[in-house]
Order: sequence, then structure tokens, then C-alpha cells
Amino acid sequence: MTKLYQKLIKNCPTTAEIKKGLKEIYASIQGIPDRKTLLDILRVIDLTSLNTTDNKSTILHLTGKVNSFNAKYTNVPTVAAICIFPNFISLVKEKLTAKNVKIVSVAGGFPTSQTFRNIKVAECKMAVDAGADEIDVVIPVGAFLGNDFKTVADEIGEIRNTVGDIILKIIIESGLMENAEQIFNASMIAMDAGADFIKTSTGKTSISATPEAAFVMCRAISVFYNETGIKVGFKPAGGIVTSEDAAVYYNIVKYILGSGWLNPSLFRIGASRLANNILSDIMGCRSDHF
Repeated sequence: MTKLYQKLIKNCPTTAEIKKGLKEIYASIQGIPDRKTLLDILRVIDLTSLNTTDNKSTILHLTGKVNSFNAKYTNVPTVAAICIFPNFISLVKEKLTAKNVKIVSVAGGFPTSQTFRNIKVAECKMAVDAGADEIDVVIPVGAFLGNDFKTVADEIGEIRNTVGDIILKIIIESGLMENAEQIFNASMIAMDAGADFIKTSTGKTSISATPEAAFVMCRAISVFYNETGIKVGFKPAGGIVTSEDAAVYYNIVKYILGSGWLNPSLFRIGASRLANNILSDIMGCRSDHF
């Protein structure tokens, strides 16, 4: 365990606390969120395409949809970012004209993190050099589950040093964790090693984001902030499809971290289908813009 974890583990929420907190959060959500919440959610989406079948044509199509959004929807904020594989960074950088939309790249042996560390580090550097604004990296989950926490921390730290000031999101793959304490510890290791965001999932495992994991991770962020004064962002990803799904995570962040976290600098949602569903609910009719 990290020294910080050992000091702060008493703050890991119990099962009873998680259930009580989520019950209160669910009680505050009734049907489709209001317009302000929908607009807030749309502007924090990392619009994601991480498919084996992705190619130049599909990524150009996605980028074009983002570029044309503001001309079509003048009073609606566009998504926060486009999230892609690293081999498409230069293409998106060349073609992306939408203002304030970031380029996010997965890297570091995504999604399994099962390769040589020097390859992970090199891929992260190559992604930054290609023009990525933000990097999403999976922790070495196998090492973590084998209690080799030093390896996990050292690897994140090396990647942190390599990418410099680029936003670094660390994916803990919470669906593979056995309990709240593991999720809390993985979150603490990631933050202590320099993560700007902690992220639930790759979306490539049978269990992706869950409200329970989000509750624990947001509690870890709160505890870390109270201890260090450092604000770390939160990104749930995987299986978040409807406005109602997204509203749960929005309200978890609001409940634990406060409204000050509900902006793209501290809150993102990784999703592919969610943006169209949010937009449809905003407009009151079906939209398949993205």
C-alpha cells in the first residue's frame, strides 16, 4: 500500500455508506434531467471511437460531425473532446476545426496495459508529439492485483514525467477490482503518482463504469483534495448510454465533490452513443448528429 493510502484508508466508504449515498442520489433523479443538466453533460463528453474497425474514413466522418456541430446547433455546447487511438491523432489534428474541442488519445498498451514499460512510455510520448492534448492510460492492472503497488506507482510516475503538462487520465479498470478498498487504493496510487484525472474503465471489460465505483473514486478524490489541496478530475466511461445513465454520474460528482467539479476541466464522461441521446433530449426530437 502507498503511504498516502495507509494514512487515508479510514476514509474509504463502507458498503453501507455507498448504499446510503447512492439511495439519496437516485432519489434526486426523476426521469430525463432538466435542460441545464443536459447541457452540462453534453459539454463534458469525450466523444469516443475506439473500435478495431476504425479507419481513416470513420475518423474523418466523426471529426466532420464535431466540426459542423456549432453551425447547426448555435445555442448548444459541443462535446469536450474526441477520444481516439494514437494512430489517428495527426489526422484529427489536421482536420479538427471546432473550437475548444480537445484531442484525447489512449496510449500505453491500451486496453490491457500488458506490454513492456518502455513501449508504453514511448507510445505516450509519440501520442504527445503527434498532437494529443490529453492521454488516457490504463494502470498495469495485473501488477496492482498482485499487490505490486510500487510498479504501478513507478510506471504512472514515469509516464507523468514523459508527457509533461499534457492532461493525464489514469484508468484503474474498476470493474476488475474486488472491493471498494481496491478501488480506493488504485485511485490513491494514481493521484499520488500525478494523475490529472482518474477514470473508471476502458469499456473493454464485462463490467465498466458503475455508480458504486464512481462513488468510491469520487470519495477518494475528495479525500485527496482535502489532504493535498490538489483537484483531480473524474471520468466514468463504458456503458453510459442514456441521459438517465449520465445523470447518475453527474449527481454523484455533485453530491460528493460539489458543483465546482461539474465542468470539463474536472469532469468528463467517455462515451460513443451518449452524445446523440443527450442532444435528442435537449432538442425534444431524435438527433443522430454524432
